[in-house]
Order: sequence, then structure tokens, then C-alpha cells
Amino acid sequence: MHIIKLTQKSIVQENILKIMNTLHLLCFLLFLALPIRLASKQYSGSFNEDYNGPFKVQETDEEDEFDEFLNLPNWESGGRKKDVSNVDAFGAVGDGVSDDTKIDGTIVAPDDPKVWDPDHPRMWLGYYNLSNVFFQGKGVIDGSGSKWWAASCKRNKSNPCIGAPTALTIDSSSRVRVRDLTVQNGQQMHFTIARSEIVRVSGVTVLAPGNSPNTDGIHVTTSKNVVLHNCVIGTGDDCISIVSHSSNIKMKNIYCGPGHGISIGSLGKNNSIGQVETVVLDNAFIRDTTNGLRIKTWQGGSGYVRAVRYENVKMENVSNPIIIDQFYCDSPTKCEDQASAVEVSEILYKNITGTSATRIAMKFACSETVPCSKIVLNNINLQSESEDGDEETYCNNASGSVHGHVHPSADCLLQNSEEEKSYEHNIRTEL
Repeated sequence: MHIIKLTQKSIVQENILKIMNTLHLLCFLLFLALPIRLASKQYSGSFNEDYNGPFKVQETDEEDEFDEFLNLPNWESGGRKKDVSNVDAFGAVGDGVSDDTKIDGTIVAPDDPKVWDPDHPRMWLGYYNLSNVFFQGKGVIDGSGSKWWAASCKRNKSNPCIGAPTALTIDSSSRVRVRDLTVQNGQQMHFTIARSEIVRVSGVTVLAPGNSPNTDGIHVTTSKNVVLHNCVIGTGDDCISIVSHSSNIKMKNIYCGPGHGISIGSLGKNNSIGQVETVVLDNAFIRDTTNGLRIKTWQGGSGYVRAVRYENVKMENVSNPIIIDQFYCDSPTKCEDQASAVEVSEILYKNITGTSATRIAMKFACSETVPCSKIVLNNINLQSESEDGDEETYCNNASGSVHGHVHPSADCLLQNSEEEKSYEHNIRTEL
């Protein structure tokens, strides 16, 4: 095992913590922060009480074990001046034998967007070209995002729409494991996995206020063979977003809320090609979100979303529990009507229960020229939050099959179901 002595450029400015894979690392252990028992417990009770599933939010050890670390300084940036911290100062040895990972601390970003390095406007902590790497810690990466959110055009339409940094990025890497970290108050997206493969994320917590704009929790792009397991995510945007050229993405034991739900997309913006396939979500609780299980694509795009399986999901007070939207338009002006679309097919929803905050519990809004097909509903029970009990399913250019008890009724999907039955059998994927 290689245990590395790492010199850290604090917080921002020049691609913090770039670690190149010249040594073919077998193991890189990074403990990052102080315990966040209160943040975790606010979810653990409600999830375990309300959802009868195997998921249990991981709790930290007793706080007295961390007392010795409470006086460690935060790493903070003074504007564009580089602050360099060497882990030697915190007791690291770097002799290849000693365990240098017991160096807990809170990494805090500068809170003023004006001091951000213009050479790196979309990046805070970035890791590139890693192989066989293990990130582990019980603490916090804090993006100090409140001033970024206040300057967003989503908060105030008179503000210019500009990108903000992603708090933590793993890019162009393979065989990476991330465990037990907390990322909170991201300037924009919290944690991005890009152009990578064989990545396992477990026990990770992502926290931001529900009104924080564009603060996706975990964002997966151009990656394959990614597992997200035992994660608690509450943000102002998608809890999890999966976008173009991603495949074999497996999610298990996920808590989502607040936020915009668990999304595939958006795909196809600016007539681009979107390709996502073989995605599994098994065992999740989604609460107080604007969407539940969402697939969103822009008009004018091309490509496909296919072989997606959602099962064993409970929802509570979710505005759009199940939604496919091929007319997604996140634009200040009306989007142009276009004939081409990203094809959506082979989507299975199984054992989905809970309550809808709106009358339309299931919505399949699909293109006339590229309809949605092979939509399979199996054991669905979504009730309206209102006493009227007027929940319903909306279909436009969508076809599929219904199995078992499905409420609200989805007769609008019905067609010859033989191929859908075969599809359901073929996509069974276990974590």
C-alpha cells in the first residue's frame, strides 16, 4: 500500500489537489472532517420509521472520539493568495507504513464569488487521472454557497446566468471509492463524477437548502459502472442527475429530499446527442421534492434513454412522482418546437408507492415523432395528498403495459404487452 504525504493548496484557485496517476496508486486515503451527527440524524429517524426497507443511514462514532480534532484549523483562502497546508503539520509521516489518514478537518471554500480565480470558474476541488483510489472521511467539504445562490439568475432574473464552481469533482479516473464524506452548501453542483469508470460511492451525505439553485447532489456524466449506495441527499436541485454517455449506473438505498428528485437528464439540449442506458434504482425514499423519478429531454435532441429499472421506492408529498418529459425547457424564453427527440424506451417502474402533492401522479409527455415505448408499470400505488382522491395518469404519445395493481389507472399506456413482459425479465439487475 502506498500512503502518500500530500501537500495541499488550500481551498480554491489553481485546481486544488490535482493528483496524477504516475505512481499507479494502490490506495489513497483521505479523511476529511468533523462528525455531523445532527445532520445525519435528521434523516435517519424519519427514513427508518417511515420506510420498511434494509436501508439504514450510517451514523458517526461517539463525538468524544473526535474531541482531539476539534481544535484543528480550517483551511481557508484569503482571496487570490495561495494558502498552502502540508499534512506533515497534522502528524502525517508518509513512510509507506504509518496510517496517515487520521487527520480530520473541515475544508471550507471562500464565501465571496468575487475572489474566485477566473482561470477555474467551474471548479473547486478537482481530482484527475486517478486509479485505485480510496477517499474516506467522517466530515465536511463546505462550499459556502450562499452568496453564489443570491447572485443566481434562478433567484433573481435580473442577474446574469453564469456558472458557479462544482464543490467536488472526480474526473477521468477509474477504480475509485468514496465513503462517508459529507459535501454541503455547494456553490452549484456538489459532487460530479465525470469521464470515469468503476466508481463506488457509499455512505455519502449531501446537504443544501431546498431553495439553493442548481445545487445537484451527485451528478454523473460520461461515466460507466458507477454505484451509489446508502446516500442521503437533500438539495435545491436534483438529488441525483445522470446525463449523457453514461451507462450501468446502480443506485441502492437512497434518501432524497428536499430537491428535484432522481433524474436522468436533461439530455439533448442544443440539438445534442444524449445516451443513457442500463440504470437501476432499488430501494429509495423520496420526500418533499418537486419530482420523484424523472426522465427529462429537450426537443431537438437525439439519442436514447433505455433499459432503466426503478423498484421499491416510497414517496411522500412528491409533486410529480413518476414523470417522463420530452418537452423539458429550462430557459427564460419559450423553447422552439422541434420534431427530433431523444428516444425513451424500456423503462420499468415496479413497487412504487406513496403520495403525490399534485393531481397528476404519473405523467408521460412524449414526442409525436419519437414516442415513448415499452413503459412497464408493475404494482404502483400513488395516492393524492388531497382528500379528493382525484389522482390520475397523463399520457401523450406513450405506450407500454400494466401488471399487478396499478393506481391511478394507466389504461392510456395499454397495448400488446408480450415484449414488455420479456423486457422486464431481461433487465433484472442486482447490486
